[in-house]
Amino acid sequence: MAYTDDAVKAKLSSLNETQESIVSVAQWIMFHRRHADRTCAIWLERMRETTVNKRLTLIYLANEVVQQSKARRKDDFLVAFSPVIAEATATAYKGATNDVQEKIRRTVEVWTQRRIFDKPIQEAVEGRIMELDKSRSGKKTGLLGGSLFSGGGSNNTTAPSELQPLVPLQTAVSKTNATSSPALSAANTEYDRLTDADKPTPSPPVYAARLSAVLKSLSSAEAAVAESIKTRQDLINGLEDFLATNRAALEKEQSQLSTTTERRETIEKKKRQVEDAIMSGKSATETLSPTADGTSHVNGRTTSSAEPERPQVEELTPPPTESLTPTHSPKVAADQDPLTSTNFLKENESQALEHLPTGPSPQPHTSPPVYLENLPAPQRSSFDPRYAASSSSDPRYGASSPAKKRKLDAEFEGFGAGEDAMDELDDDVAELLRADSGGVV
Repeated sequence: MAYTDDAVKAKLSSLNETQESIVSVAQWIMFHRRHADRTCAIWLERMRETTVNKRLTLIYLANEVVQQSKARRKDDFLVAFSPVIAEATATAYKGATNDVQEKIRRTVEVWTQRRIFDKPIQEAVEGRIMELDKSRSGKKTGLLGGSLFSGGGSNNTTAPSELQPLVPLQTAVSKTNATSSPALSAANTEYDRLTDADKPTPSPPVYAARLSAVLKSLSSAEAAVAESIKTRQDLINGLEDFLATNRAALEKEQSQLSTTTERRETIEKKKRQVEDAIMSGKSATETLSPTADGTSHVNGRTTSSAEPERPQVEELTPPPTESLTPTHSPKVAADQDPLTSTNFLKENESQALEHLPTGPSPQPHTSPPVYLENLPAPQRSSFDPRYAASSSSDPRYGASSPAKKRKLDAEFEGFGAGEDAMDELDDDVAELLRADSGGVV
């Protein structure tokens, strides 16, 4: 059968709910896929004119055609059905029984799961059904792509509050687009058929009637496209307002970021200063404020950050002579010191000269002077009684000097005279002391 409008209408009129009938008509329609736009326009007219019970069958026919086209990767009918599928689904859904509406929801869910149509077209189909459900029972459903068939809407996604003003604008755009696209397609088809140069010109009455029909179609398409432009412009204005609000918020956040960054850097600088003060031994509460000249203010005091000069270290001095004196040594008064006594120096001057080394006379100011400390032990013992004990007990120096004995006898004359030093001692101890002293005591 050749493709004509009457042939398409005849196929749609003979359609029933059986699978064989739906598959047969779908194959004939797909065979003439180059007339997809005209077929979809006629299908939409049949949807509007037929009864409520017949509309579900037309939905099944469209479902078979689009799924077969998707499987065979033939996009002719996918493109042709996209502008009219939302309006046709809403027409079939409106006024139908609950059983029929549930079947239509199931069909739309299959389209969503298998991604038969583009996302905007699928959202438009679901949006039209949601509007019908709201107007009938006030049932709340998802927005902007939320599924209608996910267990009472528990998995539906709700648009953010900031996007709520844009939802009706987008819905209006989808509705007007679904109306304008088939009207524009039908008008263009009729215009091309009427102005085809290969076809003969009909009689004037017929030609005038066709011109009137084409003019009516073009007027309807013009009005539909104008309405679509208006709704889309409203959506663009809403998007611009939304964009301006976000730009203002962006500028505010950028200013806040700059201020916060500056404050963070200031606190980090102060933190480093306090840590440096702690490491240098200062209190953690002290704050350092370095100035241009390298000084810092610590608790109101000005300190320099330059390294201080090294302290001058005094040379070590020898200990005093008194520290070298053995403990428990008898203290001699200054006026009784044999070294400073005039009588002692006069008496022993001749003896000191005898012990001096002989030789040529020293030249003035050429030889160092002779000190008592530099003399040998025998010579020092003759001048200083402090060396008498060591020199007398040392076998290297022989017996004690006669002058020393005379000096001791003179100074200690009468000491222990007429008394025995051993009277108060035990006999054994006295005998041991006499034996040690050789019988002197």
